Amino acid sequence: MTPLFSKTLLGIAAHAFVLVYAQDDAPGFDVLDYVDPLIGTAHGGHSFAGATLPFGMAKAVADTDSENQGGFASDGSTIIGFSHMHDSGTGGSASMGNFPLFVHPSCPGDKVDNCKWQQTDRAIKWDRKSPKARPGYFSIALDNGLQAEMTVTNRSALYRFTFDDATDALNPVILVDLMDLPKSRSQGAVAVDPSTGRFTANGTFSPSFGTGTYKSYFCADFKGAKVRDVGTWDKDGPTLKQTTTKIDGSAVSRSAGAFVQLNAPAKGKPILARVGVSLVSEKQACSNAEKEQPEFDFDGTVGAAEKAWREKLSPVSVDASGVSSDLQTVFWSGLYRTMISPQDYTGENPLWKSDEPYYDSFYCIWDSYRGVHQLLTLVDPLSQSLMIRALVDIYRHEGYLPDCRMSLCKGNTQGGSNADVLIAEAYLKKVINVDWDTAYEAVVKDAEVEPSNWDVEGRGGLRSWKSLGYIPIHDNDLVGRGTRTRSVSRTVEYAYNDFCIAEMAKRMGHTEDYKKYTERSHNWKNLFKKDQKSAIKGVDTNFTGFLQPRNANGSWAYQDPIFCSPLESFTSCYLNPQGHETYAPQDMGALIKTLGGADSFTSRLTFLHESGLLYVGDEQAFLTTFQFHYAGRPALSAKQTHSYIPSQFNTSVSGIPGNDDGGAMGSFAVLSMMGLYPVHGQDVYLITAPFFKEVSVRNKITGKVATIRNVNFDPSYKKIYIQSVKRDGKPWTKNWIGHDFFEKGGVLEVAVGGEESAWGTKTGDLPPSLSEYE
Repeated sequence: MTPLFSKTLLGIAAHAFVLVYAQDDAPGFDVLDYVDPLIGTAHGGHSFAGATLPFGMAKAVADTDSENQGGFASDGSTIIGFSHMHDSGTGGSASMGNFPLFVHPSCPGDKVDNCKWQQTDRAIKWDRKSPKARPGYFSIALDNGLQAEMTVTNRSALYRFTFDDATDALNPVILVDLMDLPKSRSQGAVAVDPSTGRFTANGTFSPSFGTGTYKSYFCADFKGAKVRDVGTWDKDGPTLKQTTTKIDGSAVSRSAGAFVQLNAPAKGKPILARVGVSLVSEKQACSNAEKEQPEFDFDGTVGAAEKAWREKLSPVSVDASGVSSDLQTVFWSGLYRTMISPQDYTGENPLWKSDEPYYDSFYCIWDSYRGVHQLLTLVDPLSQSLMIRALVDIYRHEGYLPDCRMSLCKGNTQGGSNADVLIAEAYLKKVINVDWDTAYEAVVKDAEVEPSNWDVEGRGGLRSWKSLGYIPIHDNDLVGRGTRTRSVSRTVEYAYNDFCIAEMAKRMGHTEDYKKYTERSHNWKNLFKKDQKSAIKGVDTNFTGFLQPRNANGSWAYQDPIFCSPLESFTSCYLNPQGHETYAPQDMGALIKTLGGADSFTSRLTFLHESGLLYVGDEQAFLTTFQFHYAGRPALSAKQTHSYIPSQFNTSVSGIPGNDDGGAMGSFAVLSMMGLYPVHGQDVYLITAPFFKEVSVRNKITGKVATIRNVNFDPSYKKIYIQSVKRDGKPWTKNWIGHDFFEKGGVLEVAVGGEESAWGTKTGDLPPSLSEYE
C-alpha cells in the first residue's frame, strides 16, 4: 500500500471493519456488481444514488430540479448542480444539498458576463443513458458537453470534470452557490482566493422535517488548470475580481456565490474539484479535505470506497444458485441502502462536547424502527451499538430521545416515542457498550414526562393517557403543545412503546415498572368499537369491529375505517388522524380474540392485503405481511411475501413501492428474502423460507455464523411453504426463533414444498403474546 493510498483511507478507516470472510464461493463474484444505487430514484423513491461511504457524512451527487429529496432523481428533467451532503429516501421536502458546484465548460464569447448564473437559468439537461452508479462512485453526462464523476471519503468529496472536444479556447467557469435544495438559507457568505481559486463558504439553513436551524461549512480546491480569474455573482450577474459576498434571508430563493474561471485544461485532461464539508467551521471543512484527499487521487479514492463497501457487506453470504441476477440485485441493493443512513457525524457536532459517538439523520425512527435497525443489529452490530449510544447521548444533552433528527435539529414526531422500541430491542438483543441505566431513564421519561413541545420529542397527552387509557380526539392538553391529531395511531403506538419499556424493566429488575407499563400496553383495547362496520364505495366489507376515536368524556367519535388507505383520502393523512386497520404486536392473542378468532383474523388480514387497502410503501405495512404466523398460518406469510417481491421490489429505477425512508424499504426486502423477519421491539424472528438456497450471517462481535438453508430449494418459487424445520439437526416446530440463533450461530434447515403444511400451526408453536391464544 502506497503512502498516498494510506492517506486516502483516513476518511474511510472509521467505517471499514476488516473481515476475512468470503461473500460467495463463485469464482469472480463481486458483491458490488449486484448493488444498483439507481433503484428507487424515480416515482418518489428518493433513494440517494450518489457516492457515499457506509453511514458517511459526505454524499456527492448531481442534483435534479424536481423530486430531489435525495439529490438526483431519474425522472428529473435538468441538473442544477453538484452537491456534497444529502439524506436518502426521505419524504417531505428536500434536505441539505448545501453549496452546490456548477460548471460552465465555457461562456459565450469567452466572457463570464454571458454565462447564466441563477439556478433556474443555468439548469442543464442530461443524457438519459449516461448515469452510472456504484458504491462510492457516480457519473453523468450533461448536454453542455460536461462529463461529471464523483467519489467520496467520509468528510470530503472529489469531483472529476471532463469536457468534450477540449481546446485552448475553452476556459471553464466553476461556481459555488450559497443555496441548498429546499431553498431554506437564511444567511450565507463565501470567499474565493484569487491566487489558488479556493472557495470557503458558510451558511445557515433549516432542516427539511423539523425545527430550528443549522450551520454548514464548505471548502473547495481545484487541480488540473491554472486560475485565470475569480469573482462573485448575484442576481445582477458576475463581478470580476471581487473575492467575497454575503446574502441574507430576504433573498431566500435567490442564487448567489463565487466563481473561478480556469485556463483551458490540456486536451482531454480533467479538472478535479476537492470539497471538504463540516458542521463546525470553514477551517475544519478545509482540514477534512486536506487530510482525507491530500493528492486528489480520484481512482485511489474510488478503490478505497469500494473496499470499504465490500467489507461492510461481507458479513452476509448467499448461495444464489438458480436465482436470477435481478433478485440478487434487489437483495444486495436493499442491504446497501440500509447502510447509507443514519450518518456518522462524530467530531462534527458543535452543539455539545462528548466522547460518545454522534449519528444524525434518524429520518425518522417511526420508519427505521420497523426494519433498518433490526437488519443492522444482525449484519453490523457494532454500528448499531454506536447509534444507540448516540441516541442516549442526545437524551443526555437535549433532555429527550428523538423520534426524528436531522441536520443537528429536532425532527417532527410522527406517532409515539419510538426510540423506546429501538432501545428496548437493543437491550433484549444484548447490543454492547450501551449505558443501559441512562437508556432506561430516557425511555421512562418519554412515558412519564410530557415535554413543552411534543411535536418534536416525547409524547403529548400524557395526562389523558394515564387517566383515560387513550388519547382522545381533540385532546385538551394543558401541559404541552403539539399537533392534536392521530388519536388512534398515537394510542396504539403509546401502548406498544409502554410494552417495550415493560419488557426492558422486567429484565432489569424494575418489577413495579414492569407491572405498570404492561398494564398500559393493553390500552389499545379502549379504542376498539366492536359494532363498527366498514364499507368500500358503499359495499359492506362484512367485517365488524374497528378502532375508532373517542371523546374525552368516553363517547365515541367516528372515522371511516378505510380512511387514509389508498382507496380513500390517502394523501390527506399527513400527520393527521389515522383509523385504518392496525395491529398490536405485543398482544396478538388478545387481538385475534378481539377480531373474532383465528379464522376471522386470517380473513381480515387477507382482505387487507388483497383489497387495495394496504400500501406496502409505508412501513406500518411491513409486519402485516407476516402476521399470519400469529394465527397459525405461516404459509400465508410466505405467499404474501412472494406477492410483493418482485412485483413491488425490483431492479427498475422505480423499484420500491414508496420512498425508501432511509433504507426501510431495502431492509424489508432483505429480511423477507433471508427468511427470518424480526418483530420490532422483541426478541422474535418469524420463520419463512429464504429466497435463496442458503443465507449466512456472520456476527462481527462473536464471529459465529448463522445459516438459514432452504432444503429442496425451488428457484421457480412454486415450492415456498415450509414442511419442517431443523435447528442444528434437531426438529424445530415453533414458527419463530430468537436472537440467540445469531449470537451462537448454527444452521436452520427449512424444508419446503408446494402445499401448506401443519408446521408451525399449533398453539404452542406461535410467537409470544401477552394474552394466551385460543
